[in-house]
Amino acid sequence: MEIKLDKHSANEASIKINLIEADYQPKVDAKLKDYAKKANIKGFRPGKAPISMVKNLYGTSVLVDEINDILSSSLNEYIKEQPFRILGEPLPVVESAANIDWKNQKEFEFEYKIGFVEDVDIKLDESLEATAYSIEVDDKVMNEAIENLKKQYGKMTNPEVSEENDFLYGDLKSADGSFEKTLSLPLSKMDGRSVKKFIGVEKGAVIEFDPSKAIKTDLAEVLDMSEEEAAEISGTYTFTVQNINRTEEAQLDQEFFDKVFGPNEVSTEEEFKNKVKEIMSENYDRETKTFTEEQIKDKLVDTANIELPETFLKEWLGKANENVSEEDIAKEYPMYAKQLVWSLISNKIAKDNEIKAEHEEVIEKTKEMIREQLASSGLGAQMEDNMDMFVDNYLKGNEGQNYMQMLTSVQNEKVLGFVREKIKMKEEKISLDQFKELLAN
Repeated sequence: MEIKLDKHSANEASIKINLIEADYQPKVDAKLKDYAKKANIKGFRPGKAPISMVKNLYGTSVLVDEINDILSSSLNEYIKEQPFRILGEPLPVVESAANIDWKNQKEFEFEYKIGFVEDVDIKLDESLEATAYSIEVDDKVMNEAIENLKKQYGKMTNPEVSEENDFLYGDLKSADGSFEKTLSLPLSKMDGRSVKKFIGVEKGAVIEFDPSKAIKTDLAEVLDMSEEEAAEISGTYTFTVQNINRTEEAQLDQEFFDKVFGPNEVSTEEEFKNKVKEIMSENYDRETKTFTEEQIKDKLVDTANIELPETFLKEWLGKANENVSEEDIAKEYPMYAKQLVWSLISNKIAKDNEIKAEHEEVIEKTKEMIREQLASSGLGAQMEDNMDMFVDNYLKGNEGQNYMQMLTSVQNEKVLGFVREKIKMKEEKISLDQFKELLAN
C-alpha cells in the first residue's frame, strides 16, 4: 500500500491511496472461505458448494467491503499522523471510483479531497483589549419594569366604554366582503389620529378605517397573518366590537408581592423594589457578560488570521447536508466559518494551557440551565427534588450530543475566563439605552 499527500494550496490537498493485490487478497480469500462454510446454495448441502461458485456469487461484494475497510482504517491512521488539523471529513473523488473494474482490476487507486489548517498560533497579552460593561439600573428603568409587572399581574375587566390602551375584540371585514376575521385589536398599536375612532365606543359599535394606515407597526402580527398577506391589506375595512378588554394594574400589596416572587419572599414595597433591582442587575450582568465574551471572540478570530479552505468546506457542507441548497450554504457560511475559527482557537488555548471541562462542571451547568427554564415557567422550587432526573435525561438525550454540547460550552467558558485574565480588560458603566445601542451596532 502507498499513501501520498498532494497539497494544492495552503489549506487544501488530496490524499491518494494505492492498493496492490497483496494488500487486500488475503483478507478477501479468508472471508470467502468463511462464506463457503456457511453458504446455503441451491443444489448443494450447506457448506458444500465449490469455492469457485461462492467466489463467483460473492467475490465482488466481499472485495468491495474489504477494500473499503482497508481504506477507512488506513486513511484515519494517516490523518492522525499529520501535523495539521483536518476540517470536516475527507471527500472521496467519485470520478476515479466510478471507473473501477472490480471483476478484473488488481491494482486500485483512490483519491480523497481534504481541507485543513496548520498549527494555530494565538498570542494572549495586553495588546488585546476588551471592555466589560455593567448596566446601571436607575429609577427610570426599575419603575418601567415594575409598571410592566403591575400590568402583567393585573386583573382583566370588560368595561362598557373603551379607553386608550384597551383591547377591542371583534370582527374585521373588508368593504368588498373578500376578507373577514375575528381578532383582538390592541389600541396601543394604532396611530394617534386613527385610535380616536376606537376610544369611547361601546359593544356593537361599527368602526370604518384603513388598517394599513391606522396600525403603526407590526401589522402582520396584530392581524395574525403572514407578511405577504398583510401586504395585501389596504383600503376600507370595518371593525365590529364584540367585547372590550382592559387590564387593571395590580396594586403594590402582599397579594401582588406573593404572585411575583412567591409567598412571603418580600413584605414591603421597599423590599419588593430591592428584589426587582437585584434580579434586573443579575439579568443584565448575564447579557453584558455574553456581549463581552462575543467581543473577545471577535478580537481573537480577527487576530488569529486563520485561513479556512472555503471551497472545500462549502462542498463538504453540501454533501453532509443533502437538503440544503448552494444558496443557503453561501448565505450561512460566514457565520459557520466564524464559529469554526473560534472552535479552533478555543481548543488550541485549552490544549496549550491544560484547560479541561470536568464531568461535575457539566452537571452543574446543566442544572443551572434547567433551573432557569423551570423558573421562567414558575415551577422552579417545587421541581428541585427531581433535578437529578431532569439532568440525567437531558444529558443522555439526542444520542449523547447534548452532553458533548454542554462539555464544549463549559470548556469555552473556562477558556474565555482564562483569556480575560491575560488580555487588557477595561470596565465601563453604561445605561440600558447605551447598551441597546451597542447591541444594535
